[in-house]
Amino acid sequence: MTEKKVPFTTEQIKAIIKDYPTPFHIYDEKAIRENARRFYKAFSWVPGGFKDYFAVKALPNPYIMKILKEEGLGADCSSLPELVLSEKVGLKGEDIMFTSNDTPAAEYKKAYELGAVINLDDISHIPFLEKSAGIPELICFRYNPGPLKEGNAIIGKPEEAKYGLTRSQLFDGYRIMKEKGAKRFGLHTMVASNELNPDYFVETAKLLFDLVVEISKEVGITFEFVNLGGGIGIPYKPEQTAVDLEYVGEHIHQAYKDTIEKAGLPPLKVVMECGRMITGPYGYLVTTAIHTKDTYKHYIGLDACMANLMRPALYGAYHHITDMDNQDGKPDFIYDVTGSLCENNDKFAIDRALPEIKVGDIIVIHDTGAHGYAMGFNYNGKLRSAELLLKPDGSVEKIRRAETMDDYFATLDFSRL
Repeated sequence: MTEKKVPFTTEQIKAIIKDYPTPFHIYDEKAIRENARRFYKAFSWVPGGFKDYFAVKALPNPYIMKILKEEGLGADCSSLPELVLSEKVGLKGEDIMFTSNDTPAAEYKKAYELGAVINLDDISHIPFLEKSAGIPELICFRYNPGPLKEGNAIIGKPEEAKYGLTRSQLFDGYRIMKEKGAKRFGLHTMVASNELNPDYFVETAKLLFDLVVEISKEVGITFEFVNLGGGIGIPYKPEQTAVDLEYVGEHIHQAYKDTIEKAGLPPLKVVMECGRMITGPYGYLVTTAIHTKDTYKHYIGLDACMANLMRPALYGAYHHITDMDNQDGKPDFIYDVTGSLCENNDKFAIDRALPEIKVGDIIVIHDTGAHGYAMGFNYNGKLRSAELLLKPDGSVEKIRRAETMDDYFATLDFSRL
């Protein structure tokens, strides 16, 4: 069970609000760094080395990416802006993994120019990549195991997913790339998202290790790495338990010895592309209660809306809520906690038992450090909020300013009306 705490006091957050009006996202640097170090320690046994390519889509902020770069993480990118963002942070070469699908030529070209590891999503992309950019020395393919591996509720059944190559296509793909001059090879899969069962990731590793042995022998190539994907979930609900990283690392180690070492293959690097579990638990949407409404239900209206945090409306996802002004109150009130969009699903919580909330109370929504700000949008003309960084010494740094109406109108030319 995970106890939901915030890394600041009521007095601290109210002092921050004096300088930075709500709503805003704030991230805990100290906790992010400590979590990244724990992750790397759990995989310190990997003979070929371990690396996590942080999924940029989870939190595309260069200040956060710079912190993670300092902790040894790379970047997992799936678009041209994400590649450029990684470049601006100082990441280059094989510190970048480019995993895309239905990929435009310009994106392959940029990835190739950066020397990024290109992870192909389809066998038909081989000639497309060759024409767009060229054949790199190092190539990776994304494997879709189909019915051999269960997905989960977010990604769905692998055989119904648009991602990856079939088993037979994998063998053909590596043969083709070998003939075209590729000399270094990787293998990747990603079939679950926000998964809390630690054995799921162990089974994924076994699946890929077995494939490495088979393909190596049949095609006559040597693999440098396997990318186990991301998908490690976080306990959004207090009653959920976080994934035991040490357990996952230990059991994947055993699978490595049973398969890769037993087959006598050269040392294999193990990489992942986790984003959510790196930063997710250490981000908070801070907002203010501005209205109460009592009709057929009891409502609390916030100055944030689903433009600031889309997951509850999109997935029905749970995000824990703390009233900073009534932390010790009993959850005797049942609320729908809402935003101001002209959409009835603009709700952060439905029928949630909470302490009594009053207008003016500071409300903190937990676990917004991944797929929070990043999924923001401008529907109804709502403007994206600021992002703040809580430093280890307790100070606060603005790492993204709030949008203004000038930003919203920047792509329009009113002079032509």
